Amino acid sequence: MFRLLLARLLLCTALFGVPAFAEQSLTPHSAEYRVKISVVHGQLNTELRRTEKGFAATHVVKPTGISRLLSRGTISETSEFAVTGDGIRPYRYRAVDTISHDGEQVDIRFDWGTGEASGTVNDTHVASVMEGVAHDRVSIQYELMYDLLNGRPSSEYVLFDIDELNTISVRNIGRKTIIVPAGKYEAVGIQHQAEGSKRVTTLWCVEELGYLPAIIEQHRKGKLRVRAVLTNYRPGPASPTITSE
Repeated sequence: MFRLLLARLLLCTALFGVPAFAEQSLTPHSAEYRVKISVVHGQLNTELRRTEKGFAATHVVKPTGISRLLSRGTISETSEFAVTGDGIRPYRYRAVDTISHDGEQVDIRFDWGTGEASGTVNDTHVASVMEGVAHDRVSIQYELMYDLLNGRPSSEYVLFDIDELNTISVRNIGRKTIIVPAGKYEAVGIQHQAEGSKRVTTLWCVEELGYLPAIIEQHRKGKLRVRAVLTNYRPGPASPTITSE
């Protein structure tokens, strides 16, 4: 359950009504969030860095405080992706989950020439055919941020979640001023929901931070289940790094 909620938590930002006068690039940065999932408290650290092929983004979640007595370990996810004329294309996704009871290790490669995603989940080989554009649980966040920066709004995105494809519907709910530990910002409110899901996620995304979400809230049947607030944001590093093959 902890992993499932966190996976949905990391689906971030969206895209409506932003004029694009010049192509805008993603900004390398690191960010920290304070997270509460039901009665469990945690911390989410994210980092976006440049690579020789494009970008690599890493998200790490861990319990904090007394919650470490209930859940130990971490969830670490990394997506490596390129930025093309059509947007972001992931080429490798990796995850290590030591929080869940059974644990999980995932290593998936995306072959856009053949339209296939293949790799391993623990010791099991998996392969799936992608029908059109799809993103892993990390790269979808940066596709949405990139689209918002460049005024290419879309109301739907497809999430490749290892063994299934989920259509994510997105809508704009307006703007407001928000105050979080990282500061006071003007933010645009975005809601997204997977097809057939009873969970609705609301994101308050900040233009001056490249449309990074500063508040993330998830409700299920009207009840708040997940809340994350931005506690720290740092631009950089901007220097290229070499990714593993």
